[in-house]
Amino acid sequence: MKILVTGGAGFIGSHIADAYIDAGHDVVVIDALDTGHLENVNPKAQFHKLDVRDSELSDLFVAEQFDVVNHQAARGNVRGSMEAPGIYADVNIIGGVNLLECSRKTGVKKFIYSSTGGCVYGEPQYLPADENHPLCPRDPYGASKASFELYLPVYAMNYGLKYTILRYPNVFGPRQDPLGEAGVVSIFIGQMLRDVQPVINGDGEQLRDYVFVSDVVGANLLVLESGDNEVFNLGWGKGISVNEIFRSLKEILAREALETHGPAKLGEVRQTFLSSEKVRRLLGWSPKVTLEDGLRKTAEFFRSNGHLKTKTAKCGPNDAV
Repeated sequence: MKILVTGGAGFIGSHIADAYIDAGHDVVVIDALDTGHLENVNPKAQFHKLDVRDSELSDLFVAEQFDVVNHQAARGNVRGSMEAPGIYADVNIIGGVNLLECSRKTGVKKFIYSSTGGCVYGEPQYLPADENHPLCPRDPYGASKASFELYLPVYAMNYGLKYTILRYPNVFGPRQDPLGEAGVVSIFIGQMLRDVQPVINGDGEQLRDYVFVSDVVGANLLVLESGDNEVFNLGWGKGISVNEIFRSLKEILAREALETHGPAKLGEVRQTFLSSEKVRRLLGWSPKVTLEDGLRKTAEFFRSNGHLKTKTAKCGPNDAV
């Protein structure tokens, strides 16, 4: 198959592109490189520096005649969305619709969308949250991701464009930005390795569902040819606190960092974790990499990369997914 991966120079998108190439598919990557990095792009992929809102995207679709679009590109920071909600709506909704229009005009067969289980449900009414939980985001980022979800059944009904929505938990692993404002695992690792004091937002008892990136990649492989017109949560179904993440990483890295807390952040959900019973039952997916193994793999990746720069960041639990 010929597959377009948007955001394919980013953390999750680059791992998905790698897996598709390893499976024998022809992969094209687009990325605006706002947060992505060229060194993440597989040399076997065709790369184009494009924003999902760009008008030139239609020319690329006509030229390449994609079978599948895997849409990972997004503005993905909860706190950033509180400060600039219009940008998040523009990229995550208008940019997504641009992709859908290009897809239906050129005969794309399937559209895979990465949504966020951590934000579309808001403060959950019950836990673990399943796919039937009401969508009630409490920040503009979550609202933009939930809003775009509504377009996919519309395009399926009117144009026959099949889709699968994957609602991600907090995804972590190699290539996640240790200098960003989201992705607590990579930020803590980066700070500890640079002997920079991490600051935990709030009391650190916020609960999240942490899943290693290779497990999320596995789900994206499965839905290439299954799970049509379905929504699936990905997760362990249990919550881990930010304090637990901090203490585990402190032990793994053998660092003496103090457990320091700062003010809680506006818009952050207190606790959320996801039921993945549906995807397990229908597709046979379940996470395989334990939290400890995933943290060790991620720490080893950053230990072996010398590109970390000095930066102080305060860390809540939210990841850019």
